[in-house]
Amino acid sequence: MASESYREISSLADLPAPDETGTVSHYVFQYIDFTRVPQYVAAGHRFSDCFFFGCEIPTEMQGHIGGTCLNFPRLGLSYSTFRGKLYTAEELYDGFDPDSPDSFSTCFDSRVYNDYVAKGTDSNDIRETLGRSLHDRAIQDAVNDFLKLYGSTQVVAVMGGHALLRTDADFLKVVRISKALTEKGKLMTSGGGPGAMEATHLGAWMAGRSEEELSKAMEILETAPSFRDEGWLATAFEVKRTFPQLRYRSLGVPTWFYGHEPATPFATDIAKFFHNSIREDLLLTIAKGGIIYSPGSAGTLQEIFQDAAQNHYKTVGFSSPMVFLGVDFFSRKAPVYPLLQALMENSLYKNLLLYITDSTDEAVDAIMSF
Repeated sequence: MASESYREISSLADLPAPDETGTVSHYVFQYIDFTRVPQYVAAGHRFSDCFFFGCEIPTEMQGHIGGTCLNFPRLGLSYSTFRGKLYTAEELYDGFDPDSPDSFSTCFDSRVYNDYVAKGTDSNDIRETLGRSLHDRAIQDAVNDFLKLYGSTQVVAVMGGHALLRTDADFLKVVRISKALTEKGKLMTSGGGPGAMEATHLGAWMAGRSEEELSKAMEILETAPSFRDEGWLATAFEVKRTFPQLRYRSLGVPTWFYGHEPATPFATDIAKFFHNSIREDLLLTIAKGGIIYSPGSAGTLQEIFQDAAQNHYKTVGFSSPMVFLGVDFFSRKAPVYPLLQALMENSLYKNLLLYITDSTDEAVDAIMSF
């Protein structure tokens, strides 16, 4: 976590043997209960330059932990501060029963959000603020580990409005684009919420499926078009049960800052953050394969100019495609496309790779040609 020389240990089965001097060095132990391995403790191994995050350490072992080690105890919060992996939808929605819609209010995700609001989004409680920061650092680390599975331009993001209905034509456009790109080897990512974000992960989830199967999935989902509808979450889980997915993955990056917007269960891997600024910057930075913008409001427009600045300065070493899905919207209603073109002509922006289209095939081609 602190350096590539540190190996992370999050399972008792992976406890390391000491070196020839009887010392265990350069390890990060995450939520390890050493009281469950008395034989390991009794061996008297010495620990040097190690991190202990949320571990249970018996008294007889404490004397063997050198001053170069750092021990962060568990903070007793409603969430794990030292996670070693990304969330799954099943973890976030633990306690939710699709047959009992009211159970959403008591599932894990809702409990964390309610606690977050009760303590203040800008809390003065040092235990809480430290816990949130440690949690988000662990999630960033988990994202970095996850992305090692993919090439530098394999990650493609979709940005767009959270209010986009499942019955809207633009929703199905995003689904089809994401499905096609996933089938072509891209890892799709988004802000992990409803609307265009859900469409992104639904497309990835349905990758490899037939048009008939996609139509059936849409029939199920369209009975609850908005995330404010009672059946929104239950119908998503129904689609997942009907069409299991084991091959393709997608990365959702939601935040408890917008916790009133439920995270989509279609994302196979979920990096949920407390700090929205960290989450937004990470999402824009990892999408080195390009970003597709579907119609949205203030949040989407903000992301466009953040992305444009990254591309202008080649923050990641090169520029990536900016694909605008919606000619009328991005040319007239929210005319950012002609504005960016004008700024390019006046050399106020450089290095932007701009595309605008209404066609799903052209959007896919713009990404794949990069």
